[in-house]
Amino acid sequence: MSQPFDQSNRSLNRTPLDDPRILSGPFWAELRVFLAVAKSKSFNRAAEELGISQPTVSRHVHRLQDLMGCQLISSSNSGIILTERGSELAKTLMELDDRLFKLSRQLRAETRAAKGLVHVSSTEALAGLFIVPNIAVFNEQFPNIRLHLKNPINLVKFRENQVDIALRFTQPVEKGVECLSVGYAHLIPMASHSYLARYGVPTKENLENHCFIDTDYYAARTETWSAWREALDRGHVAHFSDNSYAYAFMVKSGLGIGLLGNYTLNDAALVPLDIGVHIRLPLYLHADSERLNSKPVRAAYDWLSDLFNTRNPWFGPELSLGTSQKISGALAQIYSGTPFSGETEQD
Repeated sequence: MSQPFDQSNRSLNRTPLDDPRILSGPFWAELRVFLAVAKSKSFNRAAEELGISQPTVSRHVHRLQDLMGCQLISSSNSGIILTERGSELAKTLMELDDRLFKLSRQLRAETRAAKGLVHVSSTEALAGLFIVPNIAVFNEQFPNIRLHLKNPINLVKFRENQVDIALRFTQPVEKGVECLSVGYAHLIPMASHSYLARYGVPTKENLENHCFIDTDYYAARTETWSAWREALDRGHVAHFSDNSYAYAFMVKSGLGIGLLGNYTLNDAALVPLDIGVHIRLPLYLHADSERLNSKPVRAAYDWLSDLFNTRNPWFGPELSLGTSQKISGALAQIYSGTPFSGETEQD
């Protein structure tokens, strides 16, 4: 015999938890207020405990009585007295409160007990400047999770890197890989003060007179890198480096103009350049779908997703150059065509 109803129909195949009235509205809040009154036997003391006003406590309790259709409390010279129904409800809520307390302790214990080694792949700069400084905070919550930070081996295929989680600039090409879009990396041209003192300020019109540092990371002849490749083609490539830290130090040492993450402007030795180049790359977190069922991997994955979220100004959708006086001064003087000395009125 065929089924009289479509078993996949959500509106017909519901559980009590699907009822939108269960966890909506002020009903649960009013039970909490009533429990505080039942414990303290006073509207005023309940209000102090909950951090709300006495009239609000009274209003919640009277509304709860209306919802229940019975009187739960009565007033006397000695304070609040629970009715028989009120006592039954208070007892039930006390038992529920105790169970919730024990459950929360158990969940916190499980969280702290999460144990294991999580392999994470990231660029050297993002690992060194953002992941490493936040590991101590992560371990306060998860003291038994250890991280193994690895440089990416393959920038296209996730599994070639033999890691649990990877911070990438592209979506996965393999099956069984979870992908979460997080923030954006912003790459802009920069030079050091020593370079500017020697070669002058680069502009869109005089790139033929300037030196650049090149790297295979930015070598693709695609639309993403076209503005940067055009700048390099107009100028002179002084040196190459495929080590991201060495690349940044070559720029900082004044050997040429480089394309660096906006967050490196925290280094006062570097100055942003206005030569018509801004590369915005979406950031993605990749993770092995099966490994995400592991508590340590899930904990690290959630932590990293928050760390590189758009709420972090460096990884927002719009380019951020920071708020320091040195950066503001550098931009003001570069756009006016004057080499920046690194000094400000506040120095």
